[in-house]
Amino acid sequence: MGIDRRTSLEICRQLEVAFQLRREQVAICTSHTHSGPVVGRNLLSMYELDERQMTLVHEYTDFLTARTLDAARQAVESLADCELHAGEGTSDFAVNRRNNREADVPMLREQGQLVGPVDHSVPVLLVKSPAGEARAVLFGYACHATVLSGMDWCGDWPGYAQIEIEKRHPGVTALFWAGCGADQNPLPRRTVELAEKYGRMAADAVDGALQQDLQTVDGGLKSVYAEIPLRLGQLPDAEQIRADSESSNVYLVRRARVLQEQLRQKGRLAQTYPYPIQVWQIGDGATLTFLGGEVVVDYSLRLKRELAEGRHWIAGYSNDVMAYIPSLRVLQEGGYEGASSMIYYGLPAVWSVDVEEQVVEGVMQLHQRIQSQP
Repeated sequence: MGIDRRTSLEICRQLEVAFQLRREQVAICTSHTHSGPVVGRNLLSMYELDERQMTLVHEYTDFLTARTLDAARQAVESLADCELHAGEGTSDFAVNRRNNREADVPMLREQGQLVGPVDHSVPVLLVKSPAGEARAVLFGYACHATVLSGMDWCGDWPGYAQIEIEKRHPGVTALFWAGCGADQNPLPRRTVELAEKYGRMAADAVDGALQQDLQTVDGGLKSVYAEIPLRLGQLPDAEQIRADSESSNVYLVRRARVLQEQLRQKGRLAQTYPYPIQVWQIGDGATLTFLGGEVVVDYSLRLKRELAEGRHWIAGYSNDVMAYIPSLRVLQEGGYEGASSMIYYGLPAVWSVDVEEQVVEGVMQLHQRIQSQP
């Protein structure tokens, strides 16, 4: 469902040692499938894992790190000249889950009465050889990969989209990044057939973009990375944590154990979290902003409005999936994305009321930095 900070740092450390890649040159994007293994310490307050299961989690995390390094090595060894082309398609299977009851979605869709903010754009970056042969397609979409959530491993709709794109375009590698879809669900859902259907719809959107007059990208890659101290709200005291440890809510109990261990080791709880923000300017074709955590759609819509002219793509679930990142609106409304989800991620409190402004200011500062690069 995501990658934790510790694993992300280790992957980037190994990539720097092996290939001299600086931190800003590495973006780790997760699809957030709900049918994948636990990675590192991500979402540990959600699970009751025994010693054997934790050993398996650590082994898989090491395996994933090694495979990531191996994939990077293969990429470095097969570097070749290419042409880049940028465009966008659209798809509408993402539904704002906070504003539409899941059971009502088929009826609301049929009546054209779905409500709530959405981002239905499907950014596409096409990689071609100098001879004009398609080699890779990078695409994104703002929607949870939650059609399925069982115990069988599956790439969910993004995985089926990659399979479909590669089937339609032999020789192409399909790559995916998740947009700001923390409050967006693929609805209806819960069957493999629907996951395959939404994968085809995403592939249709990619093909729709490829059939347009794509913009040829001129120029190189500029990249910047920063971590901002994202503030939490009022922290619980030791008495509140003790009370949570005796709660009938097993998730509160698990989080309380985590917080008590932090107090034992450090004597205090952290008031801020090192939140990762990254910006890649891909020539004159597009600027891609990578945000950590489960980012709600308000951020994508706002940043596209407020950033300078040009094509802007906003990714979430990148580099570290530490919690939900609500906008001020969602934070004030509360509910799962704004409040209770923090329990499952093991953070001690909700974000501070200026969370949105902190993230947006951090993005703007990085965009200014990248514009100042030669």
